[in-house]
Amino acid sequence: MTVPAGGSRFTPLELLEHLVAFDTESSKSNLALIDFVADYLDGWGVPHVRVPNAAGDKAALFATLGPPTDGGVVLSGHTDVVPVTGQAWTTDPFRLRVADGRAYGRGAVDMKGFDALALALVPEALRAGLKRPIHILLSYDEETTCLGVLDTLARLGIDLPRPGAVIVGEPTGLQVADAHKSVVTYDTTVHGHEAHSSKPGLGANAVMAAADLIADLNRIADAMIARGDASGRFDPPHTSVHVGVIRGGTARNILPKLCTFQWEFRGLPDLDMAEIPALFAASCERVARERLNRYGAFGRIETVEEVSVPGLAPDPGSEAERLALRLAGRNATITVPYATEAGRFQRAGLPTVVCGPGSIDQAHQPDEFITLDELARGEAFLRRLVEACTD
Repeated sequence: MTVPAGGSRFTPLELLEHLVAFDTESSKSNLALIDFVADYLDGWGVPHVRVPNAAGDKAALFATLGPPTDGGVVLSGHTDVVPVTGQAWTTDPFRLRVADGRAYGRGAVDMKGFDALALALVPEALRAGLKRPIHILLSYDEETTCLGVLDTLARLGIDLPRPGAVIVGEPTGLQVADAHKSVVTYDTTVHGHEAHSSKPGLGANAVMAAADLIADLNRIADAMIARGDASGRFDPPHTSVHVGVIRGGTARNILPKLCTFQWEFRGLPDLDMAEIPALFAASCERVARERLNRYGAFGRIETVEEVSVPGLAPDPGSEAERLALRLAGRNATITVPYATEAGRFQRAGLPTVVCGPGSIDQAHQPDEFITLDELARGEAFLRRLVEACTD
């Protein structure tokens, strides 16, 4: 491929400054950022495909450096960031600030830093004459559903090249993570029937029924703790169950008509994803019968699954693992406690690991940052990838 002379040249830090300047909170469009990236790639003659969402207000982008053949390596990063509302930022979160060896800004580490590194790689990769393609995949909605990669995944091996390995660049300190937990979230609504609190037989107390359900979730959580983690690799060493929000009732002396609560579980990779929902469904049946409808057919319980993000299971010796360990100079893998898009790639049959610069401890925080040393280490990691795909 001939490298166009007119392409814009940016350092990773300069690209990070551009990317951070786009307010791509998950509730907002990422199209302005995608437009910027597309223009940058056009300047270098890099073929790329936009994959819009159904509403047309967001898009993923899939670009190919090198030959458009199967068997390449995907560098996967998301473009959305978590909100800044209510956080005590020292400076404008959407204006990169560099001080004391750190680059501060929303998304600096999670994960526009990796995105910037992948994009800064473009001129060098084109000059190298890649024999194996390197793909850059930028997604949306990772922070909310991890669904923003699915439409692109459906096209791999059809009208887009099917890769042989995927590196998801979430911050791991450039250690290679081969496993993480799933996360599944739910909204449960208990519908009762209002009556005077002195006459409980005339209605159904939605709050007290919800309390029974939450108590059962506590028992499920305890069972998961007792079961533990057979691999001995996760912290905490078990599947976790958590209730985060509960709302209900109107007055102390009225039987509550409604009670809602939001809950989740984060499952070890070997957990049957249907197990906890089935246990909870049995609890709902019992509580509806014994508590909610004790005095008549007053109430019902509804549970809606909001988000289901699959875990990443270890795949010892996979192409992605061997490649990432070599590039990172590591001889062992780790696990991470947070969910990523990696499980989506793995379920599509693609060998996948998580490996990126920076620390997850800085993500989602006010004054989020990535160190300049971590950016430099990430740049060296990707240069070694170029070399590996040129040999």
